[in-house]
Amino acid sequence: MSTIIKNGLDEIMGALFQPYYDRVPNVEKITNAMITTGMIQSQNDIVNDHIAFRTLGVPHLGINSFEKIFLEFGYIKKDYYHFEGKKLDAYWYAPPSPKYPRIFMSELKVDNLSNKAQQIIAKYTKSINLDPVDQLDLNNTKEIGDFFYKPLWQLPTIQDYNDLLAESEYAAWVIYNRYYLNHYTISVHNLPQSFNTIESFNSFLESIGIVLNTSGGKIKTSKDGLLKQSSTIAEMINATFADGEAMGIPGSYVEFAERLPLPSNDKNKTNPNDLDRRDGFESANADKIFESTYHEQTKKIIR
Repeated sequence: MSTIIKNGLDEIMGALFQPYYDRVPNVEKITNAMITTGMIQSQNDIVNDHIAFRTLGVPHLGINSFEKIFLEFGYIKKDYYHFEGKKLDAYWYAPPSPKYPRIFMSELKVDNLSNKAQQIIAKYTKSINLDPVDQLDLNNTKEIGDFFYKPLWQLPTIQDYNDLLAESEYAAWVIYNRYYLNHYTISVHNLPQSFNTIESFNSFLESIGIVLNTSGGKIKTSKDGLLKQSSTIAEMINATFADGEAMGIPGSYVEFAERLPLPSNDKNKTNPNDLDRRDGFESANADKIFESTYHEQTKKIIR
């Protein structure tokens, strides 16, 4: 990996993470508790398994647009996933170096929504006549970093938000939050032995008052049993809408992943590296992780 790509990715990841860190208090709460227990010495010791973004499948936006940023910096597009009930497509992207997180990128199939929902989304996105990523200087990492939080369309009214929410909680999330980092993921198997399983780490999380997403169970396990995931419930943010009205809505959250060693590898190997472990994602797991921002989960923490 060239020094230019490495330095660029370092800057991009930094630009992504800081606003997310500021917006999701659970990140600091979990990190501080991990430091207190001696799991880590600082946030930098946490291995980030993957980050995730949500997009809208409309002209000039969606995955085909957004992925260009990461493909330019050496990411490789991998497996396709489809979520029929949620009307979503997704891909994951492998990083150019193990130092960097995988990326999970999803897209709402807007054409599959009702006419009313399509009209609401078009109301905010129809003025985007060019692919905004094509307008970026991909050699300018500050410009790229700013882009993730740039308002590509106007804030919705509270009525439009609620109308979308009634049909697609994913659509409502994106229409307000845009390209905000949806979550980052603590790699559990890289932690010290007492905490390096999803079961033990979940127990630690609940001991410090973290509320977990229970959709599909607190632990979502792949069919092969080699990928286990859990997540917090999304933090509620104070949203102010275009008409000046305000209410709490779901923001972002934290995920946790344990990747177990592949069965074909040396069973006597005591310290398997990432290449020895299950890679990629599992659609059934992801389907339930999406619901970390859904009302059925967030109602547990609404005060």
